[in-house]
Amino acid sequence: MRPAKPSNGAHLVTGTAGFIGFHLARRLLAEGRQVVGLDCVNDYYDTSLKEARLAKLGQEFQGFTSHRLQLEDRAGLEKLFAETSPRVVINLAAQAGVRYSLENPRAYIDSNISGFTNILECSRTHAV
Repeated sequence: MRPAKPSNGAHLVTGTAGFIGFHLARRLLAEGRQVVGLDCVNDYYDTSLKEARLAKLGQEFQGFTSHRLQLEDRAGLEKLFAETSPRVVINLAAQAGVRYSLENPRAYIDSNISGFTNILECSRTHAV
């Protein structure tokens, strides 16, 4: 495990179990930044792949913490922001897949619209 270099506050990266979120978090950690990862690890695609990505980040870097939370959970997000005081927020979390949106549009509204609004509001109230 490589030690993290000192930083001026954590980077909150949502969607860290996804392809882009994982690689971004890994890059930030390699640069010595602290990363607070957030992902709900839903079962839209293989959860074992998502779990492996999160485990790899935790094994390779001391500066990584992972949190399981849905963006729709406003109280949970508020608590996470209060506890971690992120300096930067990078939102890569979203309900993916176009076909499923036709079957269950509410899942997309809850995550991608309401969830993003929650991220914006927490960022505003915590002066990110």
